[in-house]
Amino acid sequence: MTEMVVAARAPAPAAGRWGAAPPQELLERLKDYGQEGAFAFWDELGPEERDHLIRDIESLDLPRIDRIVRCSLKSQGAPVPTIEPVPESSVATVDDRTPEDKERWWRRGLKAISEGKLAVVLLAGGQGTRLGSSDPKGCFSIGLPSRKSLFQLQAERILCIQKLAAQCTDGSTVHIHWYIMTSPFTDEATRKFFETHRYFGLEPSQVTFFQQGTVPCVSPDGRFIMETPYKVAKAPDGNGGVYAALKSKRLLDDMAAKGVKYVDCYGVDNVLVRVADPTFLGYFIDKGVSAAAKAYPQEKVGVFVQRGRGGPLSVVEYSEMDAAMTTEINQTTGRLRYCWSNVCLHMFTLDFLNQVTNSLEKDSIYHLAEKRIPSVHGYTSGLKLEQFIFDVFNYSPSTALFEVLREEEFAPVKNANGATYDTPDSARLMLLRLHSRWVVAAGGFLTHSVPLYMTGVEVSPLCSYAGENLEAVCQGRTFHAPSEISF
Repeated sequence: MTEMVVAARAPAPAAGRWGAAPPQELLERLKDYGQEGAFAFWDELGPEERDHLIRDIESLDLPRIDRIVRCSLKSQGAPVPTIEPVPESSVATVDDRTPEDKERWWRRGLKAISEGKLAVVLLAGGQGTRLGSSDPKGCFSIGLPSRKSLFQLQAERILCIQKLAAQCTDGSTVHIHWYIMTSPFTDEATRKFFETHRYFGLEPSQVTFFQQGTVPCVSPDGRFIMETPYKVAKAPDGNGGVYAALKSKRLLDDMAAKGVKYVDCYGVDNVLVRVADPTFLGYFIDKGVSAAAKAYPQEKVGVFVQRGRGGPLSVVEYSEMDAAMTTEINQTTGRLRYCWSNVCLHMFTLDFLNQVTNSLEKDSIYHLAEKRIPSVHGYTSGLKLEQFIFDVFNYSPSTALFEVLREEEFAPVKNANGATYDTPDSARLMLLRLHSRWVVAAGGFLTHSVPLYMTGVEVSPLCSYAGENLEAVCQGRTFHAPSEISF
């Protein structure tokens, strides 16, 4: 890529309140960490630009950033532990579940929710750039009959679970607190979207917005890249930045004060996500583990493995696996040996999150991504530092996996229509087909003017969370596809 040519800057008209040289104390602090190059353009800056640069540098936690950069660079090339397939005993497969298991987990999960023991954390820092939108991805509508956004679908599922949980008690109001992680690029727009839509029926007091952090982009030798002569280039710290953000903003303390024991964590771009799933929560409580994840076999994303025989479960990116390993077959099950895909549907105990946030901060090892970084010299090769949501599994003393059916729980929206997979169109069809099956199972009938495999009906989350309680609405009735079924 051709680098931009930057025209020479005119000398500053006046030294301003900082004088001819950078503030000595701040300069010495930067020198302590080898980052004095941030002042390389000082002589060319005007008074306002110098003020901006000083504020930018003072906003950085230099000791923490230095530790992150050093530890992350040092970890590169370190020996990778041997990996083993996930033991079958760590996975609850669909085939192994009895109706009695599912009913017990469902009721146990609803009871815990009714007691205020579950909080939900949503990862919503991304924009819909690949979908052709600069809005937060949660604002996106995939073209359902209702025209609902991803945020609205998820909010209404929370409302539905609150109602079901209240029915398990004396009818008292149940509130599930929803913690929504934004980024510097999506925070303001996300807040306004919720305000404009009156929080989709939720109480404003049960929704907390918080921003993930950013980390300076660095050169291969760890020096800050300057985006402009008066601004350090920064990037969001990855979806795993949720842990540091929850800790630094004292939201884990907030959860504890509310009586929360368990935390459901998921990504915004899954149309079929079962937010605050009572069955998953009940299973998690039953197993007594620190962490759990819903998993689907043979999705080409990161897969769960065991780090050494008897070691913890963790996630390895599919692209990082040896080609031969990706095709090995388990002769007993007929599945791939390494098949349990991480689809960002997680459950943790609050105690574990408190412990792991300290461990992650102590180790300060981030993933390094080589990128073209916008800089004063045009786009330059550099490193972005990120943590991933699945990094915590390395620290979990006990992890359980819960198999889900892709057609029921995983319809990601990652690419624009016209791509071969994970598009708004593909996600919409998955939802319409699933809901059509619910309606037929509840005794309803469908008519359609286009082939049924191309359409279907949408069931409002306010009517049913996962296909339950639809007989009174659907029995003996005919619905024309596409349409929405709501109260």
